[in-house]
Amino acid sequence: MVTTGTFDGVHLGHRTILNSLKKLAEESDGQTVVITFDPHPRIILQPDDTSLELLSTLDEKIRLLDEIGIDHLLVIPFNRAFSELSSDEFIQKILVEGIGTRKLVIGYDHHFGKNREGRLENLRTLGPRFGFEVEEIPAHDIEHVAVSSTKIRQALKSGDIKAAAAFLGYPYQFTGTVFRGNQLGRTIGFPTANLKIKGDRKLIPATGVYAVTVNTNNSIYKGMLNIGYRPTLHTLGERITEVHLLGFDGDLYDQELTVDFHQRVRHEQKFSGLEALKAQLNRDKQLISGMLQ
Repeated sequence: MVTTGTFDGVHLGHRTILNSLKKLAEESDGQTVVITFDPHPRIILQPDDTSLELLSTLDEKIRLLDEIGIDHLLVIPFNRAFSELSSDEFIQKILVEGIGTRKLVIGYDHHFGKNREGRLENLRTLGPRFGFEVEEIPAHDIEHVAVSSTKIRQALKSGDIKAAAAFLGYPYQFTGTVFRGNQLGRTIGFPTANLKIKGDRKLIPATGVYAVTVNTNNSIYKGMLNIGYRPTLHTLGERITEVHLLGFDGDLYDQELTVDFHQRVRHEQKFSGLEALKAQLNRDKQLISGMLQ
């Protein structure tokens, strides 16, 4: 059983298709195959458009599909040459000759091939010729979950973390490497780990303070994460992502931290000075500690 798509975020809409794929495989004692692409096709097809922000890196997508229980994942390098394949060539070279597809499972609005010319009608016509069947997931099965990658991106950009998690089916997450900052947080009792986020196009949620959990070396900590420009410290310019781990005392430099977002606590604010900032951080800490019981 085979399906194909970008599957950015592997959200609940995607899982409608993936669960159908698994069910059909179980009924026929077969295995599941997912075909996806890296990088995202829009990056190659619209190189001047830098607006695309992704919900998942390739590593995250691989992990999510593995957690769902997909048997085989084929990641096709998406480049200009591949983008020139017609829908018929895609069917013959990839689906038939490449992996020997016997049954293809797709959503009702799926398009593929050069200029997205391929659609369900092509597959139904060519399927018998090449010896595979097509299983369409009807519109009502997909649309009843009312989920799209665009909706999730919009929720994250507005700071609506709970809506994003509801659409995804899991907490939004990113991974970052800790680098040395100016260490001002230490001076007010809130040392923070400055993060360089993995994935050039990975979407960073709206500015603000968030309740998060942080995985470091397989230990989980509650955390308060700030995304913003540090207006109180007069370091406006580049947006910074930094996290304070509650109850942690140690060196995190050069380590990878994986952050799960749970709730936005407040907007970023400018305070009158470091003492006012420290007082607010103490209130944030108490609130977040209670939230993440």
